[in-house]
Amino acid sequence: MSGGGRDALFQRFLPDQQQRAFVWKYAQSIGGRRPRHFHGEPELNLVVRGSALVGVGDRIVSVSQGELLAFPSGQDHVLIAGSPDLFLYAIGVDAAYSAEVLGARRGPVMPLHVRLNAIELSAAIKHSAEIVDCPGTAPLGAELWARMQWLGERSTSASPTPASHVLTRRTLQCLGTAPELGLEALSRQVGAHPSEVSRYFHRDMGTTLVSYRSRLRLLEVIRLVDSGKFDLMAAASAAGFGSYSQCHRTFQSEFGCAPSDFFCAEQRQQMQLTYEPSLAT
Repeated sequence: MSGGGRDALFQRFLPDQQQRAFVWKYAQSIGGRRPRHFHGEPELNLVVRGSALVGVGDRIVSVSQGELLAFPSGQDHVLIAGSPDLFLYAIGVDAAYSAEVLGARRGPVMPLHVRLNAIELSAAIKHSAEIVDCPGTAPLGAELWARMQWLGERSTSASPTPASHVLTRRTLQCLGTAPELGLEALSRQVGAHPSEVSRYFHRDMGTTLVSYRSRLRLLEVIRLVDSGKFDLMAAASAAGFGSYSQCHRTFQSEFGCAPSDFFCAEQRQQMQLTYEPSLAT
């Protein structure tokens, strides 16, 4: 997919659809990493030790010990390279559960890159270690999720990268509830010229607004079909696609297959289990 996707795979963050929160651990010494991917669940990465280069759309971000990264729903990302001692926790929750935990007025998770101080980092590591790789820990995961969001937003340390522009934040808030909005409608909602909205969005997210909006619609189609209450045509309409043929073309462009093929269990499992070798810097 153009505009920052770079052939990203759809790979659910949560181990299964019954999970609402989960913490994974990643160690460079063990090997095996996900390819460039995206998912409907917002995600936090806490770097415990070492350093890494992370691709976020068409941007490359350098992270090191004590830093916290946040990926909004649908944001493609990939670990490009890591130091031999790299160790991090990846924390994710169901998007609806995130809204429940954080409060509806907070809106969706925003891009974030901050450095935690020593006390904050120690507490975050301890909490993450208590629930890592453990199913059935949604309440503890929710507590960790809320705490990490609070730390990230209130960190007194200097951010390693510039904060997202207010227009990007407003745009993400609008898309979080209405992914069907076009550029003109979004621009009216956030109170800025369309070119300005697009420019800052691409700068902060590493992908074009058009591409990101399409991806959110696809994620909604997947959610609706998986619920068992919608067939493909009804899900495409409910997600904001003008026609099923438009949904089909977007599916083909993003996933490299037709919607009917994507919803084949074997195809999705193959996508989900795709891993690549680790790369040391």
